[in-house]
Amino acid sequence: MSDIPEADRSGEAPHPRETAQLFGQSAAEAAFLDAWNTGRLHHGWLLTGARGVGKATLAWRIARFLLTDPPAQADTLDAPPGHAALPRIRALSEPSLMLIRRPWDEKAKKLKTQITVDEVRRLGSFFGLSAGGRRVVIVDPADELNPSAANAILKLLEEPPAKATLLLISHRPARLLPTIRSRCRVLRLAPLDPDALEAAVVQAGGHPAAANPLAEGSVGAALELADGGADTYEALVNLLSKPQMDRARARAMADACAGKAGAARLDATVTAIARLLHRAARTGLLGPPPDAPDAEVRTLTRLAPHDAAARVWARLAQDIGDRVAHARAVNVDPAAIVWDALARIDAQARQI
Repeated sequence: MSDIPEADRSGEAPHPRETAQLFGQSAAEAAFLDAWNTGRLHHGWLLTGARGVGKATLAWRIARFLLTDPPAQADTLDAPPGHAALPRIRALSEPSLMLIRRPWDEKAKKLKTQITVDEVRRLGSFFGLSAGGRRVVIVDPADELNPSAANAILKLLEEPPAKATLLLISHRPARLLPTIRSRCRVLRLAPLDPDALEAAVVQAGGHPAAANPLAEGSVGAALELADGGADTYEALVNLLSKPQMDRARARAMADACAGKAGAARLDATVTAIARLLHRAARTGLLGPPPDAPDAEVRTLTRLAPHDAAARVWARLAQDIGDRVAHARAVNVDPAAIVWDALARIDAQARQI
């Protein structure tokens, strides 16, 4: 395999195409199988749900199923062991399969921040060379399509080639073009229950104890929390526990994200900020999570004492997420990214 990082791989966990089993998503699997068995297989499928609940794993299971001569009536998505296409799918060399993801920028020596239209244009030759048989395209995730790429995918959904199946993975489907959503059948994947989460964490190489309730049913979140994310989140909760944020501590948290050495810390801090805003918004509507520790409950209830506050934090979460994505795309100083987010949270908290 190349040393170039894969944009659709999460940390050190196995790539979804290498994942043997999907846990906790039997309803989504059954919905796809029903479409297959009744001859109503849609050409476009939108796999939605939180990060880390198995969307990409399901997409690869579907791809293996479709490309290994499935029977007309099937009761499982399991591909037949030993089928000749399986090693080619694993090696990304199967001619009937195309994966669309963020490409490597050779000049900048890093992954691009979006899926470019050039990546989608490769589908023209893909469909031209593989005419006749069933073809599968996986877009992971469709959220990262730039506007031109999104319009190119839309055109393909509007005029799909024969026997083509497009599997679009989306963490935030509301941000996709409405016309893309309307031309796909939706498969919604739910958060994993505790037993399924633990099994999936172990399969991904984690310890059973990593199935943290704070992960809210996401394998990706559980692994991130076990790798220092829980400590970062706890530090953020403590930072915002008082009516007035300790600006010196906030500045230190931001400065720790600076430079190449702080890249991992930046990812963990941005994730912790998004998690806290999400949990604050939910607290304003439903009360604090029942499994939250006392220190977090106190912070969340202070930030979101009513449903009006919940709406404030939901809007701010989206705004900060957009600002962070833009800032990272144009190489803004990481410390400035974090400081801006913390200052905006503090300013908003003082108004509630």
